[in-house]
Amino acid sequence: MAKNERKKVFVAMSGGVDSSVAALLLSKNPEYDMVGIYMKGWSLTDCAEQDATDARRAAGALNVPFYVFDFEEEYKKRVVDYMISGYATGDTPNPDVMCNKEIKFGLFLKKALALGADYIATGHYTRLCREILNSKSQIPNKSKIKKFKHLNIENSLKIVNCKLKIAKDLNKDQSYFLWTLTQEQLKHCLFPIGDYIKPQVRALAKKYQLPTAEKPDSQGVCFVGEIDVAGFLKEKLGKNPGPIKTMDGRIIGTHDGVIFYTIGQRKGIGIKGSLPGEQGKIYFVAAKDIDSNTLWVAEGESEKLFSKELVVKNINWIYGTAPKFPLKCLARIRYRQPLQSCLIKINGNLSYPNDRFYSINVVFDNPQRAITPGQSAVFYDKSGAMLGGGVIV
Repeated sequence: MAKNERKKVFVAMSGGVDSSVAALLLSKNPEYDMVGIYMKGWSLTDCAEQDATDARRAAGALNVPFYVFDFEEEYKKRVVDYMISGYATGDTPNPDVMCNKEIKFGLFLKKALALGADYIATGHYTRLCREILNSKSQIPNKSKIKKFKHLNIENSLKIVNCKLKIAKDLNKDQSYFLWTLTQEQLKHCLFPIGDYIKPQVRALAKKYQLPTAEKPDSQGVCFVGEIDVAGFLKEKLGKNPGPIKTMDGRIIGTHDGVIFYTIGQRKGIGIKGSLPGEQGKIYFVAAKDIDSNTLWVAEGESEKLFSKELVVKNINWIYGTAPKFPLKCLARIRYRQPLQSCLIKINGNLSYPNDRFYSINVVFDNPQRAITPGQSAVFYDKSGAMLGGGVIV
């Protein structure tokens, strides 16, 4: 294929093994002209410099051009400040969701397209399927959904819908963090490793001697790395000590400020277990009272930690329009959680898409543990295709 006929892809290379293998797979496909891009986020740790170096080395090993996009200022404003303001109000925001929305599939995609890219690609574990329309008949064939790992679209086919689906590797599936994406964004996206499991990704990296082959997975905040989030927030927002109470009202400790704790949290609460009768007991955060600055805790599997209902706002539906309500579907309220059966009902009157401020009520078949305001609730159909998502109130 002539070079001028190849589709240009800007690959987000984070310096990790997943994005390196995504780039590897694309580099082996003659239909693509590939460019490696490292996105500079907020440089809080030395990890950022090492990640940039690793990304550059991986691109060098693949013999592809490599550039750095500096989004540090925008990342601080759109992701870090969002996280800080969310915690300040008592929520537990998800910076990875906002990073994907504002940076990777926002600024990065926009800049890539402006520079002539046809697609961007990332190392996310998710699958993208495209429903196609044959231009000869102009009739959508809903029974024919074609998966594109990293293939070009034939000229005779027109994309009708892009379906975002759960990855083959259920333990690594990252679709949960991508619920803000739109059809306009998805039509320019490639997710090359969505049909691979992690051991296969590692094996490919080793086979082709990528310098990131043995690099451990990152467990930190998107673009920031493994920082002490609680310590960072206390530095920014200041401590505000108050009582830790059991659900029956007993004071068993002192906290640093209720805004720094998450529903369901066990570690780092500050209960020493030294009070009479408290030895050996394990407590979890059950509720936060901002007004009285009280942190409420419950033991182990207390019913106080469980609920069957939640409310969701700031909703995005992947296909651009709201489904019909009530809607029976599957959902998850945290990363890697097995899909849970639920029923969604609309709160109030819906004039979608004009009404941007409506909310939905989600009722699960089974009680859910530690429903956390600020985190995401993401919805799927029974095939594993994402319907949309929103923020838990």
